Amino acid sequence: MNQHSSGAAGDRPARLTVGVVGAGRVGPALAAALGLAGHRPVAASGVSDASRRRAAALLPGVPLVEPAEVLARAELVLLTVPDDALPALVAGLAGTGAVRRGQLLAHASGRYGTAVLDPATRAGALPLALHPVMTFTGTPVDVSRLAGCPFGVTAPEELRLAAEALVIEMGGEPEWIAEEARPLYHAALAVGANHLVTLVAQAMDLLRAAGVAAPDRMLGPLLGAALDNALRSGDAALTGPVARGDAGTVAAHVAELRRHAPQAVAGYLAMARTTADRALANGLLRPELAEDLLEVLSDGGNR
Repeated sequence: MNQHSSGAAGDRPARLTVGVVGAGRVGPALAAALGLAGHRPVAASGVSDASRRRAAALLPGVPLVEPAEVLARAELVLLTVPDDALPALVAGLAGTGAVRRGQLLAHASGRYGTAVLDPATRAGALPLALHPVMTFTGTPVDVSRLAGCPFGVTAPEELRLAAEALVIEMGGEPEWIAEEARPLYHAALAVGANHLVTLVAQAMDLLRAAGVAAPDRMLGPLLGAALDNALRSGDAALTGPVARGDAGTVAAHVAELRRHAPQAVAGYLAMARTTADRALANGLLRPELAEDLLEVLSDGGNR
């Protein structure tokens, strides 16, 4: 523990040997960033061809070994496996005696805090949850994109400085997330990022169906401005027929979607209802207009 705690108290954490369990898109990039900061990646695990290619590109010369051997070689181990696989991985490593006392174990899952690492913590490991709020490509460009990237950080109070220092060394900006808030934090990111991709892809599909040859070029300026306005102003940035209470226009939208893209109707109605609720609550939608609009939305546009 002295090695880690003394480093956390200074300007830089102690130089550590780094291992990666799960050479997916995230782990090799984080290890490469730590390598640039002076730490030393020494081992990684990965079985698929894609994992091996990522490790070779981002961690050249670092051997691929079994997970237990990664823990044997490294002082800081990044557990970067899918969320659903993390609890079993931790339990397995702890149960087989692979975890060493004083070893830093960090996962990059947004869903979990440090409680998922409890089996390893009981074996003497030092638990960290360091979640980069970024999408990863699995290529070297990810390392440079970590500059300024927010990280959702959860750790015991005595490891808080060490956790934040590691994030800063990777180029990130630590944001403290309480253990009990991790599921809500992760849900918020999924709503914002994952659902956004679905909405944009669906909008492009509809534009293609309307005969637009380059829907990405048409949507780019509109969506860029909408995102910027939303981040700056929140609900005050709401615009469009739902926020204005144009019930007839919304009904026409639903009718066209039923005719040309019935798979998009449910999503349109759900988002329109949510938009109407927020616009009404924020005084953007006049109550007298909201009544007709909500009637359209409640009967699915069948007017």
